[in-house]
Amino acid sequence: MRPITPFAVARALRRHAVVLVGLSLCLLSACASLAPVHDQLMVAARQGDALDLSDALEALIAGGKDTAADREYAYNTVREHPEDTAAYCFARAAITGRLVQQKGLLGADLVPDIEANARRSLELDPDFRDGAAQRLLGTLYVLAPATLFKHGDSEVGLELLEALTDKHPHTLENHLRLAEAYIALGDPTPAHPHLCECLAQEASLRPDDRALLHHLIADAGKLDCSGSAH
Repeated sequence: MRPITPFAVARALRRHAVVLVGLSLCLLSACASLAPVHDQLMVAARQGDALDLSDALEALIAGGKDTAADREYAYNTVREHPEDTAAYCFARAAITGRLVQQKGLLGADLVPDIEANARRSLELDPDFRDGAAQRLLGTLYVLAPATLFKHGDSEVGLELLEALTDKHPHTLENHLRLAEAYIALGDPTPAHPHLCECLAQEASLRPDDRALLHHLIADAGKLDCSGSAH
C-alpha cells in the first residue's frame, strides 16, 4: 500500500483562492452528490481491520476507480475504532491523506492528524512495511506548508526520505518519493539517479505512480540514464 500521493496534496494545499472558490461551488452543486461506496470497502470495514480498509481504498485509487464517497467512507470508518498500533496509525494517516488529497484546501485542517498518526506509527514500529510511515511523513513534510505541522518541515522531510532510501534501496517507491522531494524543493539534479532507478523498473510501479514518474521527469530537466546500473 502506498501512502499519500504527494504532488497532488501539495498542489491542493497551496493553490490560490480561486481553487477554494471552485471547490466550494463544486461541493454546493453536483459534486455534493456522491456515488455509492464500493463493495470492497464495506467488506473491509465489516472485518474491522483498518489496514485492510486502507489497502482496499488504495487498490481502488490505483485502478482509477475510487470515488469521493469511498474516501469519505474510509475516513469516517477508520476513526470509529482507534487502536494504538503501528498498523492502525499508518492506515489512519494514509486514509486521511487521501481525503485531504480530494478536499484540497478544504482539508488542510486534517493535515495535523496525518502527522500525528504517521509519527505514532513510526514510534511503535519503525520497520512497519519497510518504513511506510517514515515515507509518508517525509513526503508530507516536504510537500505541505510547514505552518501545518508541529514537528517537522521540508528539511526534516528530506532527511527522512534520504535515510529511508539508504536503508531500503530496493523499495522503488522510496526512490520515487525522494526524487519528488528534490524536485519539489527546486533541486532536480540529485533526483536524476532516483528517476533512472524508477524508469528501469517502471513496469513494477502502480499506474498512478507511473503517471507521477513521468510528471517528475518532465520537471527534472534533461535526464541521462546511460550511466545507470540498470
